[in-house]
Amino acid sequence: MALRIAIASDHAAFEMKAALADYLRSAGYEVTDLGPHGIDSVDYPDYGYKLAEAVASGAADKGVALCGSGIGISIAANRHPGCRSALVSEPLSARLAREHNDANVLAMGARLIGLEMAKACLDAFLSTPFGGDRHLRRVEKLSNPIFAKEPA
Repeated sequence: MALRIAIASDHAAFEMKAALADYLRSAGYEVTDLGPHGIDSVDYPDYGYKLAEAVASGAADKGVALCGSGIGISIAANRHPGCRSALVSEPLSARLAREHNDANVLAMGARLIGLEMAKACLDAFLSTPFGGDRHLRRVEKLSNPIFAKEPA
């Protein structure tokens, strides 16, 4: 069964979203485009929340979040406790986000990186498994934060 990838953006990243969705489909992934479906101005939080819910609910295995800088949509996606969105701009960070943080959403800024770099980040993200082991305890804390407690 093909990995299910949900992808969402704002208007600033609409073209990159379409290109990456095509790229993923051609590589054999099942892609769900959560919008937007045009270049009219939209609010990135709406699409970040929608993407995070798709990943956290299990409707998608992984997610790709895009906006002009990648910052806003990543913040929005990370509001969901079941989402671990990592903003990256090069493949090493994408690989480490998966290996160390079990990131389930890759965020990128369409105005900051080109399409070929975005594809390289996506390839690194999707081909890297979570390292588990010593990282598992830390990842559990990301989804289940305890505030105002002394570090263990």
